[in-house]
Amino acid sequence: MLCHNSVVLKNQVSMFQKLLQRYRAWRYQRIISQQDFRSKTVAEIFTETFQNRYWKSKESVSGAGSELGRTEVLRAKLPDLLRQFGIQSLLDLPCGDFNWMQHVDLQGIHYTGGDIVEALVEQNQAQYGNAQRTFLHLDLLKDALPEVDCVLIRDCLVHFSYAHIEQAMANLKKSNIKYMLITSFPALKKNEDIQTGYWRPLNLQKAPFFFPEPLAVLLEECTEAKGAFSDKSLCLWEIVR
Repeated sequence: MLCHNSVVLKNQVSMFQKLLQRYRAWRYQRIISQQDFRSKTVAEIFTETFQNRYWKSKESVSGAGSELGRTEVLRAKLPDLLRQFGIQSLLDLPCGDFNWMQHVDLQGIHYTGGDIVEALVEQNQAQYGNAQRTFLHLDLLKDALPEVDCVLIRDCLVHFSYAHIEQAMANLKKSNIKYMLITSFPALKKNEDIQTGYWRPLNLQKAPFFFPEPLAVLLEECTEAKGAFSDKSLCLWEIVR
């Protein structure tokens, strides 16, 4: 009887945690979801988000997920993952304002930062560009992508509709890039479609994407929304054509 009660309690706690996670996700995206992006292009959506600082971070126009305090684990572990797979050139798309990536040890790795927001690209190139670091105005959905070993797509597809994710994947397959390192939430049971410009977590191994097991997983140990997204990870896959 005691064992049965323990199982029931455990299930109730699990259900409560899931409900709490959904509530925190709703609260987290409430500000951005008040915007109506339906008549805007993707470039217009993210330029407006940048100009109006919709993500409300005091440190980074790219949002709380790009703050130094939220990327400590990522900054420490990313260089080892890149070198483990022999990655010597990296495309970071979108690169945002380069707030956290500028502190990553990329010695021996040529870095290209790309973003659909032209003002951010110009700002980054002027401030951070050098022989080993270049910033380009790029649209993941349709532009020809630079030939690199790996593309980092962090905190990007979570803002895209299913249709735009499909378009991004098709464009990646046209490139000569070997690996893609993408944000995914492995504990998420079910994906939801959204209007591009909004936000929700994605598990790329669930429907409608059905990605295979990743080659590597970098758990970010995310603390946003009081730990509601603690499974947030960068997952590495080889681009299959």
